[in-house]
Amino acid sequence: MAEREEIAQARRWVVKVGSALLTDDGRGLDEVMISGLVEQLVLLRQRGCEVVLVSSGAVAAGIVRLGWTARPHLVHDLQAAAAVGQSILVRSYENAFNRHDIPIAQVLLGHDDITARDRYLNARGTLHTLLRLGVVPVINENDTVVTDEIRFGDNDTLAALVANLIDADALLLLTDQQGLFQEDPRNNPGAELVRVCDVHDASLDGMAGEGGVLGRGGMVTKLRAARLAARSGTETIIASGRRDDVVARVTAGEDVGTWLRTGKQPQNARKQWLASMVQIQGSVELDAGAVRVLCESGRSLLPVGVRGVHGNFSRGDMVSCRDPQGVEVARGLVNYGAEDTRRIMGSASSEIESILGYELDVELIHRDNLVLI
Repeated sequence: MAEREEIAQARRWVVKVGSALLTDDGRGLDEVMISGLVEQLVLLRQRGCEVVLVSSGAVAAGIVRLGWTARPHLVHDLQAAAAVGQSILVRSYENAFNRHDIPIAQVLLGHDDITARDRYLNARGTLHTLLRLGVVPVINENDTVVTDEIRFGDNDTLAALVANLIDADALLLLTDQQGLFQEDPRNNPGAELVRVCDVHDASLDGMAGEGGVLGRGGMVTKLRAARLAARSGTETIIASGRRDDVVARVTAGEDVGTWLRTGKQPQNARKQWLASMVQIQGSVELDAGAVRVLCESGRSLLPVGVRGVHGNFSRGDMVSCRDPQGVEVARGLVNYGAEDTRRIMGSASSEIESILGYELDVELIHRDNLVLI
């Protein structure tokens, strides 16, 4: 327990559940499994934790509902199955959470929602708002419109990107296996479970070689997802969704499944990730008061502290924040484009809507998206 105290202290969780668990290995939605999973997530919330659920199963549910006997290969057939199955899947979650009087929100994400910086800010803001309102976001890839060229490819990757998006403390990947093994347990029944390992340990890649367990059952994507999640300091646990009370046991810090450690402080990891994710597109000149607030208090940058705007940046771009002498003191993802920033600079946040005719955020750059230099 002591070894996993760090896991037990996690308060913001992304829980991903695979289609094999939810659909009884492709035989239609397993309502008993869904009800049991929801009960576990409700208990986690009652402990004071925030929960985001990333759920597979829409395509599989749609295939069964359409009466197809095999998974189709054509993209449009898969998209049609996703469209049919998505409503079935969400209705099952709605019914299960409704028994506990907990609202849910269906969130379908596509590639552009994560990589396009304006959509990144929109998706991040929406998810944070839902959590603040006590709503459980149920997230899936937008399979209805994606193509092979732009799809995430698997919900393990999507779950990791969501963890980056909301600054999750921990990511729990529920699968039909106990975790990662040092050898393929089907070939060696005595193979040892990897209980804890640094997520970037090269030996994990060695296990993913031909015939290795990581190359089977989606484990290679789970390792990749864990490394993506680690970019923002999120710890990852891979565990069996068929194990009794698995969510409660993992989140309480029990020695269950495989813990892939990041070895980083979450805040520092996120700052490093932000600093490297995009190029600087422009700059804003701050007054002395704003510089002091940013550097000494760690607060957000408000329009009132800006006295100059340089460049032609857009919402979501990385901009440099400079003091009156032109020295860079910080950089961050800006909530307004250059033209609108020029219009609201020097103004109070309460005046943004009257000046622009709309208000996206009260901050020009939120402190979570700001890196001090």
